[in-house]
Amino acid sequence: MYLKDNLAVNHIRDNITVYIFMTTLFLIGIIFGAIIVNSMTFIQKQDLYFHLERFLTQLNGDMSFENIDILKRSFFYHVKYLLLLFLLGLTIIGLPVVWVLIFIKGLVVGFSVGFIVNQLGLKGLLLATLSIAPQNIIIIPIYIIAASLSMIFSLGLLHKIIGHSSTQSVTKPFFQYTFIFIVLILCAFLGTLIETYVSNEALKAMLRLG
Repeated sequence: MYLKDNLAVNHIRDNITVYIFMTTLFLIGIIFGAIIVNSMTFIQKQDLYFHLERFLTQLNGDMSFENIDILKRSFFYHVKYLLLLFLLGLTIIGLPVVWVLIFIKGLVVGFSVGFIVNQLGLKGLLLATLSIAPQNIIIIPIYIIAASLSMIFSLGLLHKIIGHSSTQSVTKPFFQYTFIFIVLILCAFLGTLIETYVSNEALKAMLRLG
């Protein structure tokens, strides 16, 4: 156990700049998402709010949304996103796409929270806290770690290609890379469970109470 902890600490220490870079990129995405909300015209906000209100009304009036369907859709979405990050890490040339994806992830979170709070005030803050925050406590670190690992592995391949580490085999790092992504997918399933059975149910309870 100590050895595993030591390996994890050494890995983070050796690649701390990558993790800081990805976290910063995600946070910049959140800021841009909030800026986009503030730069929208009144008509654009009203049009988008109409769709949000219709969804909430449908959810409040028709509780037939099957949790298992929500679970499947959400989990497969995370699996596809993580697999894309995994594959991009194997290509080297896909590294800029990894940066774009993690930025967009932050952009979506920032825009979603910003728009709901902008339109609904304190009620929107409570709504965002119940429906967005719980699962993202797990999901956001997973994406940041996945994007960082993708970048680290991609840079490792680049160093090998240009000859800086030509004597080292890529087999062991590849299996480690694959194993960690499998673990991240399993962790994403935990986040999906929280989204389905905690966030979704809390949102339904809030809508029932009006």
